[in-house]
Amino acid sequence: MAQATLTVTLPEQVWVQQISTRYPDATFRVLAAVPDAKTGFALVRIAGPAVREIVTDIENHSQILELSIVQWSDEEATIHFETTAPLLLFSSRASGMPIELPVEIRDGRATLEVAGSRDRLAELAGQLEQFGLQYRIESVSERLHDGQLLSDRQLEVVAAAVEVGYYDTPRRSSLTELANHLDIAKSTCSETLHRAEEAIVKRFLEDVPGLEDDDSLEEQLAPS
Repeated sequence: MAQATLTVTLPEQVWVQQISTRYPDATFRVLAAVPDAKTGFALVRIAGPAVREIVTDIENHSQILELSIVQWSDEEATIHFETTAPLLLFSSRASGMPIELPVEIRDGRATLEVAGSRDRLAELAGQLEQFGLQYRIESVSERLHDGQLLSDRQLEVVAAAVEVGYYDTPRRSSLTELANHLDIAKSTCSETLHRAEEAIVKRFLEDVPGLEDDDSLEEQLAPS
C-alpha cells in the first residue's frame, strides 16, 4: 500500500483559497469533513492573527451556506460549516482514496496525507486535475506491514524531537523551537506528536503483563 504526501494548490474561485491567501499567516486545519451530494460539511480550526476577521469573511462568503462557532479565543477559533465547494472531499470520494485528517491549509495550499493502492493514488491525481486542483507529490513510500507503529511523518517528527532535546529532562527545546526546526506550524507539530505519543503509549501498555483486562488495570492503579 502506498502512502503519499501531496501539496495541493487550491483554485482561485474557491473560498478557502481566497481567504487563506488574504490572511497568509493563518493556518486552517480541517479536523473532520463529510461530503454530501452537492455540498460538504467540515470542522475547521483556524489559528493566527485576525481570527475574528477571518471568521466573519468566511461566514459572509457566497460558498458558505451555514456556519457555527464551536470554540473561540483571541488567536484561535473552531468552526463548523457547510460549503458548496468541498473540492478535496469530492476528489477523495470519486477516487476512493481517503484523505487522512487533519489537513492543513495555509496561503492557498493544502498539505494532504493519503494511503491506498497506487491505482487509487493515480485516480486521486486524476480527480484533482478534473476539479482544477494543481498538485505536487512531495513523497511516496510503501507503508509497511500492519505492525508498523508510526507513519513516516510521525517518525520524522519524533526523531527530530529526540534530536533537539524536546524529551530531555530538563527540556532543551520547546514545542515552538521544534516546529521551527522542522519548518512546520506549531499546531501541526503538536498534533503529529500527540498522535505519535498516543500510538507509542498504547502499544507499550499492550505489552505490559497484567493489563489485559480492566480489573487488573484498576488493581495496579489503585492506591496502596
